[in-house]
Amino acid sequence: QVQLVESGGGSVQAGGSLRLSCAVFGYTIYRTYCMGWFRQAPGKPREGVAGIRSDGSINYADSVKGRFTISQDYAKNTLYLQIDSLKPEDTAMYYCAADFRTCRDLVRESEYRYWGQGTQVTVSS
Repeated sequence: QVQLVESGGGSVQAGGSLRLSCAVFGYTIYRTYCMGWFRQAPGKPREGVAGIRSDGSINYADSVKGRFTISQDYAKNTLYLQIDSLKPEDTAMYYCAADFRTCRDLVRESEYRYWGQGTQVTVSS
């Protein structure tokens, strides 16, 4: 049973930083995988912001390039999303997602079978 558990969200002022974590249970992430971060703001569709494959390749949505950094810690079986220079428009529920195969499009929802419950990020101006 694969489970993804996000943490690290919170309320911050614009310009601040957060690091989101996604702990993976039931699968060891040094094997073949793709993992991604998505977000959904109220009234908007969920969008992919970053993804990473087990070969180390990474993709970011254009809207977050230069501010978001995705990484993984194999020892902790955990995925991270570092968010810097936060903006009010980054306010959303952030979800991690995973699948244990080679994904083609890391920021497409349909690539992933497993999802976490989300962690809320709120940015005030």
